[in-house]
Amino acid sequence: MSRALPLLLLAAACAAPVEHLPAPGALGPYSAGVACGGQVFLSGKIAPAEARGGTFEREAEAALDVVAADLARLGLGLQDAVSVTVHLSDIALYGAFNSVYARRFAEPWPARTCVAVAGLPGGARVEVTVTARRR
Repeated sequence: MSRALPLLLLAAACAAPVEHLPAPGALGPYSAGVACGGQVFLSGKIAPAEARGGTFEREAEAALDVVAADLARLGLGLQDAVSVTVHLSDIALYGAFNSVYARRFAEPWPARTCVAVAGLPGGARVEVTVTARRR
């Protein structure tokens, strides 16, 4: 395949109207997500304040609930995710997150990256970013 072809495909996809999903109450100036053609890019999602500070599993479930809710606002579900990026405040939480994640996403799983970071907004222990596709 020519190197120019992926760039042409990306340009064609982004020639479609861009839809911004409002992020009321966000901790910063950003959209909750952006849809461009068949691609959907969600901003990082953390659990609501009331779900942070309890068990990590509850916080992880709540963060994934926020992801699922924003996908639903665009007529999509977790099954439409093609790539997931996970930020953890402590890599020791990796196993616990995997347990929650495996209950929420079905095989074949999306591509995924998981990294440990020094800190997350709002004192969160997990932040999840998703790229999805419209079928």
